[in-house]
Amino acid sequence: MYKHALTLAALSAALVAASTPAVAGPRGHVISVQGANGRGAVQTRSISRQPGSATATRSLQTNSGRGATTTRDASWSDGTYTSNRTTTTNSGKTFGRTTTATNNGDGSASFGTTATSPNGQTRGVSGTVSRQP
Repeated sequence: MYKHALTLAALSAALVAASTPAVAGPRGHVISVQGANGRGAVQTRSISRQPGSATATRSLQTNSGRGATTTRDASWSDGTYTSNRTTTTNSGKTFGRTTTATNNGDGSASFGTTATSPNGQTRGVSGTVSRQP
């Protein structure tokens, strides 16, 4: 019994010593649903994560040719966070938003978001928030 516990402890210590920082590589899946008379759809999803960034793509396509693809990405470094989301439909319409937030280093943070509608109109909001004493 003691010999097995000692071996297990040594193996655990070796695994911990040999481990490297985890980085999640790309992942994803595909789901296909097919029904009668040629009706159906295919959904795909993929994600990739690296230190300081992530990207995700989702798509839904029907057998009749309708569908949309959405891509989201985010990055963060040195007190700044940036994210984008864009959706493109099979009919060619594109819409989305971009967001940025920054730590100003003085107890305040600046932010800004710009959204674009499918017809091309753009609206934005930005500002600065401070920590309350």
